[in-house]
Amino acid sequence: MIKDNQKVFNRLMVIIDAAITAASFMLAYFFKFYILNNGPGIGVLPVVEYFRLLWVIIPLYVLLYYICSIYAPKRTVRIRFEVYGIIKANFIGIMALIIILFMIVRELNYSRSVIAFFYFFNVGFTSAFRIFLRKSLRTIRKQGYNLKHILLVGYSRAAEEYIDRLMDNPQWGYVACGILDDHIPAGTLYKGVKVLGRLGNLEIILPENKLDEVAITLSLKDYDYLESVVSICEKSGVHTKFIPDYNSLIPSKPYTEDLMGLPVVNIRYVPLTNTGNIMMKRVVDIMGSLAGILITSPIMLIAAILIKITSPGPVIFKQERVGLHNKAFFMYKFRSMAMQSPKEEKKAWTVRDDPRVTGVGKILRRTSLDELPQLFNILKGDMSLVGPRPERPGWVEKFREEIPRYMVRHQVRPGLTGWAQVSGLRGDTSIRKRIEYDLYYIENWTLGFDIKIILMTFITGFINKNAY
Repeated sequence: MIKDNQKVFNRLMVIIDAAITAASFMLAYFFKFYILNNGPGIGVLPVVEYFRLLWVIIPLYVLLYYICSIYAPKRTVRIRFEVYGIIKANFIGIMALIIILFMIVRELNYSRSVIAFFYFFNVGFTSAFRIFLRKSLRTIRKQGYNLKHILLVGYSRAAEEYIDRLMDNPQWGYVACGILDDHIPAGTLYKGVKVLGRLGNLEIILPENKLDEVAITLSLKDYDYLESVVSICEKSGVHTKFIPDYNSLIPSKPYTEDLMGLPVVNIRYVPLTNTGNIMMKRVVDIMGSLAGILITSPIMLIAAILIKITSPGPVIFKQERVGLHNKAFFMYKFRSMAMQSPKEEKKAWTVRDDPRVTGVGKILRRTSLDELPQLFNILKGDMSLVGPRPERPGWVEKFREEIPRYMVRHQVRPGLTGWAQVSGLRGDTSIRKRIEYDLYYIENWTLGFDIKIILMTFITGFINKNAY
């Protein structure tokens, strides 16, 4: 089995990657000079000079693949992250090759086209091979081969969530063999995984069973046993992982600090508290809102005229919302409802077939065009292009008491669109689910993530089936 020969498998992967790299470079040479041209021609370096570079390129690329974690275990890692690592390693490699050839060695006769073709060929062939390999291995695991057997130590919420994920993803090839716990009776089942006995049985089970891994899933009240459990596992030599039972308190990717050898885990890491990130996002917001206002100004003008001639009242509807650092601001929208008293306005969300919504308002809400005036909120600095949608003060007071970590979303500017919205959580949908998506966005923010959400908004975000 592959798991029993992992070192051999890893060495084979290195050899295959080296072969693909060499083949990609040779193909780039022949593609440039024999497919796009009728031979190398006069003044072109001989082929042997190009192929000598492989003595530098192959070790360099294998090293970069190692640094970029291409050879790390990938059972639970999504394919796109592996492809991203391949792209990153190849980009660094091509930059290093250019610096070596044209700035250090100063050999200017090497073809830039060959180097460019090499980059694309190598990324393409290496990614294609890895995708094929990953899909093949996952198919084999789904059929019950190349499995890893895991013993869970401790029955807790973390244990149940871990089992849930293993059950939902058979392609990972993990099998939970059982659970040890001092409080749950032996024989108790959770989704077919049995409680085998007490924690004290660990010293007996480890020598007798061929376990691949031990997952420590102790509940918070049993953390006094953690040190002894780790010690027993390390003596047995079995690979051990720790799944904490406080994932409701810390993010999935906690920010840690080294305080002179003392590890410190920050309960919440928000990338947008970094000054550089704040400035970068604000520049994008200003440029994006200005561009949006210019592009959509004809649509906004038509919408304003239709609202004015079909329903008495102002064109723009202003409503108090809670924004960054819990500060209130007035959010702008095109008015889509008949005029009503502030008391009526505050009493509830809109529902299906709400009589307060006008004919033009239905179209505006359904297409999200009623949100366009918020481009001016973004330009003012009240909002951002991307972020959690802002709520009214009354709902904020209600949700902060009912939903854990709700107020974390006010550590960033609210957005015109967001991760929850492009994921289908708009209008009359689960508020708790929306908060989960908002918190994921806040804790995993990158400029690339913002761009992805904006693109998804253009592709899927304008028609809102949950908007009434």
